[in-house]
Amino acid sequence: MTVLALRLAGPLQSWGDASRFTQRLTRSEPTKSGVLGLLAAAGGRRRTDPIEDLTDLTFGVRVDQPGRIVRDFHTAIRWQQKNRAGQSPSMPLSYRYYLADAVFVAALSGEQALLEGLEEALRAPTFPLYLGRRSCPAAGQVSLGLHDGELEQVLRRLEWEASPWYRHEQGQRVDLALFLDAHATETTPDTVTEVVRDVPVSFDPARREYGWRDVVRAAPVEMANPLGRARGMDFMAALGGA
Repeated sequence: MTVLALRLAGPLQSWGDASRFTQRLTRSEPTKSGVLGLLAAAGGRRRTDPIEDLTDLTFGVRVDQPGRIVRDFHTAIRWQQKNRAGQSPSMPLSYRYYLADAVFVAALSGEQALLEGLEEALRAPTFPLYLGRRSCPAAGQVSLGLHDGELEQVLRRLEWEASPWYRHEQGQRVDLALFLDAHATETTPDTVTEVVRDVPVSFDPARREYGWRDVVRAAPVEMANPLGRARGMDFMAALGGA
């Protein structure tokens, strides 16, 4: 099995899957639709181009640095229109949510030839690469290369991509959340799955359409953190042993 790994990092990210009207929310981890949109942009696909080959890819994401939620107020005016006073009417205030200082490792598995083409496109993208919205450009090299193995295994063995300042704030061992397509990991009757509507059927602005997928929060990835803070001394234990 061939797996394409991605590093998704930038000052801001926004991965919406259920935004409505004046509330534009973000999930705490990248959506499949957002990542496939990034890959389509890298390859020079237009919004009206077919994407069935991309939607067939199996998807997973590891949360290396969760970031924090920030909210932005967005205003706009209909500049083409004028009221009786000659002013352009304003549109309703909208609230847009972002993830700040987050870092994720995403991975996709599927046909080797397709993934090789996508990896090549990521190194010299046709269109700019955005992390969910146009206001969220990707920082640094996105591609982490092609890897052999199952999707979950690759996500568990890839190096931790968190920033040094974040590592210093954590303990010497950390658990990284891991989200996978349900068919990409072993499940039991007790496995908790979430149904998410983030599989793009069409990016065409005239008829955007999304399908559903089952997502599993797998066992976390345990990561050693040499830069982390050591546990504080247990003074009561020390006194008891004196």
